[in-house]
Amino acid sequence: MDKRLSKGVLACLLLLAQLFFAFGFAQEVSHSEETETSQEGIGPHIARLSIDGPIGPATTDYLIRTSDRARRSGARLFIVTLDTPGGLDAATRDIIQHILASDIPYVTYVTPAGARAASAGTYILYASHVAAMAPSTTLGAATPVQIGGMPGQQEPPQNAPEKSEEETEKKGGGDKGHETHGASEGSAMERKVINDSVAYIRGLAQRNGRNADWAEKAVRDAATLTANEAKAENVVDLVADNEQQLLQQLPNREVILVSGREQIAGSIATLPVVAYEPDWRNELLSLITNPQVAYLLLLIGIYGLIFEGYSPGAIVPGVVGVICLLLAFYALQVLPVNYAGLALIIVGALLIAAELFVPSFGALGIGGVVALVIGSVLLIDSDVPGMRVSKTLIGTIAAVSGLALLGILYAVGRSLRKPSVPANQAMVGRTAMVWEVEPDLLVKIDGEIWRAHSENLLTEGQLVTVTAEHGLVLQVAPE
Repeated sequence: MDKRLSKGVLACLLLLAQLFFAFGFAQEVSHSEETETSQEGIGPHIARLSIDGPIGPATTDYLIRTSDRARRSGARLFIVTLDTPGGLDAATRDIIQHILASDIPYVTYVTPAGARAASAGTYILYASHVAAMAPSTTLGAATPVQIGGMPGQQEPPQNAPEKSEEETEKKGGGDKGHETHGASEGSAMERKVINDSVAYIRGLAQRNGRNADWAEKAVRDAATLTANEAKAENVVDLVADNEQQLLQQLPNREVILVSGREQIAGSIATLPVVAYEPDWRNELLSLITNPQVAYLLLLIGIYGLIFEGYSPGAIVPGVVGVICLLLAFYALQVLPVNYAGLALIIVGALLIAAELFVPSFGALGIGGVVALVIGSVLLIDSDVPGMRVSKTLIGTIAAVSGLALLGILYAVGRSLRKPSVPANQAMVGRTAMVWEVEPDLLVKIDGEIWRAHSENLLTEGQLVTVTAEHGLVLQVAPE
């Protein structure tokens, strides 16, 4: 009866939680739809989009979906405010392909003061139809960071003599515009990736008439420039203190769209600017694809299924575990994941769980914690800022796992020190309550109803002590 009541209460609580979530979700969707409907048919305007932070799958989804919605609403120009330390290669290329296929000009504006367009941001800036920067901003350092940190790429000795031009020409390096610099000292894979990046950014620079040689330096040597230096080097087109000043410099500027060369309308500066903020979908996708959140979802999912296996029928751990695992796998399939790290995390969690069943005296648990920590370090295969699992989070998980292991070992040690009791005498000495007297004597112990026999006259509700156990019948006496 009590178990049924507790399950009923749990089911009600879960139903209420689902109703509240559904209500909040419906409200958010309704608000998003109202906003989208209100923006439909705005008329000619300038759409302002914002990229702030590492570039990942959520950034791509936001930029593509929002710009399509703005185009339907009558956008005549896109201004993308940019401040990023870099991002994932796949997400960056998707954004660039979208920009290159656009029939509406994209103006990428590095702002506010102190912002940067580093790494992936430099590629996006080169791909944009108009590249602009605010004073006191920077761009560059576009070397693929996964390659820059690989072992095997050696720095040349500090006192090494420089090669003469004659020696360089003999080795096929006479074209100064395409020198391999330090990349030639690296592995074949490093050279392959860097050369691919160089060709990619040079193609973007040549398409928009910008400095391709400096673009190559940004990839090979991680070169950087300030806003005024970038303007002087023909890396960007404009330097503007604010958005209004930027708009005043755009009219009649020639750009290359998918349909060919066109001029930005002279009346563009008179159009209203409409800001398109990320909606609930973008916010949710950004949250899920955050490496820290994806890592936690993975661990919660694994341990949820393990706990469900310990106590079948608990329902909640299993449901939460499955949902978290599905969300984690979705996030991991769009992030640069090292599958060896993922396997180590799963094996580590299983080894810690196996410590409860196998008397290894800590060997399985310690191995599990070690595998969990190593797997966590290897999980996200990227050195992009903001796209790795935090070392603090990994340390916290390791500490919690270690404490859980100590708790398991302590509980196992206590159970081993307890004297063993024969199965047919496990109920002897326990206190029970008389449940029924007629027609058969029934007693209740910890929610269980047992048949009983007594030589004394008993009443319902009376406390009794179990004196003997005969199969499924207990011998009881008044307490």
